[in-house]
Amino acid sequence: MSEFQHTLKGSATIKGVGLHTGEPVTLTLRPAPVGHGYKFQRTDLEGEPIIDADADLVVSTARGTTLGKGDVTVNTTEHVLSALYALGVDNCLLQITGPEMPIMDGSAMPFVNAIESVGLEPQDAPATGSC
Repeated sequence: MSEFQHTLKGSATIKGVGLHTGEPVTLTLRPAPVGHGYKFQRTDLEGEPIIDADADLVVSTARGTTLGKGDVTVNTTEHVLSALYALGVDNCLLQITGPEMPIMDGSAMPFVNAIESVGLEPQDAPATGSC
């Protein structure tokens, strides 16, 4: 684990379809400030609500991990979250134009490639040891 928190050096965009919805979706991974953690923002909904990537907000694990807050959900979050964590990204805003992550090839690799394409930026704060 790194001594400092990290975010992305720039934004990375991935386009695809949701596995379960079959709907086209665009996911943009954006740099975020120190202490932000991972947050999903549904840009397709009024008010662009935000859902923290927090185990307490898991509302379903049937056919993928679904996070929810009120009536707003984000489905199939496990691959992108595993890529962020594995690459040492501590802070990221994940903006999505629909209810589900793009499935891509069914693995975390397309997300890894997107993150690696923009690189990581160290931040001026100690790592907390959790995301």
